[in-house]
Amino acid sequence: MVPSGSQTVGPYFRIGLEHLVEKGPANESALETIKIHGKVLDRDGAPVSDAMLEFWGADSSGAYSDAVSHSNGHPVGFHRVATELDGSFSLTLNKPGPTPLGDGRFQAPHMLVLVFARGLLRHLITRVYFDQYPANTVDPVLLEIPAERRHTLTASPDASDPRVYEWNILLQGDNETVFFAW
Repeated sequence: MVPSGSQTVGPYFRIGLEHLVEKGPANESALETIKIHGKVLDRDGAPVSDAMLEFWGADSSGAYSDAVSHSNGHPVGFHRVATELDGSFSLTLNKPGPTPLGDGRFQAPHMLVLVFARGLLRHLITRVYFDQYPANTVDPVLLEIPAERRHTLTASPDASDPRVYEWNILLQGDNETVFFAW
């Protein structure tokens, strides 16, 4: 049997991007930082140990910046993290603010997330929102998602620390994370 292209992709992208993985916390001068941790899992619930995640987001005022962070050399609002052997990831970032759409409406605070992993010829695009934000109930993108699927895009705060959120990415199967075609 000859493997398909998606079976031969392998971890090569990760090797080439390893030097760009976050090594430290977000900019300490930020007004408020939050931590997101979770796991990337395949359709059987097995950990994806060689995934790479990119998080893109606005600053606390909802603005996107093309400035470069002095702490890590990445664009402000950009974070890259690799999964561990157990599929887990963890990063600290600046809390994003609501972003304007240009028509007077605002999107709830969120991060755009790109998922790179074995078996994917193209990255997957998703978002992570933060539970307990009132703006989630009127976010135009979330409102386009069926109500029973929105939880796959929402990180839940830790009961002991509201600045820590848990969010898992399920690549296929029941409760698959919502992915966007852009």
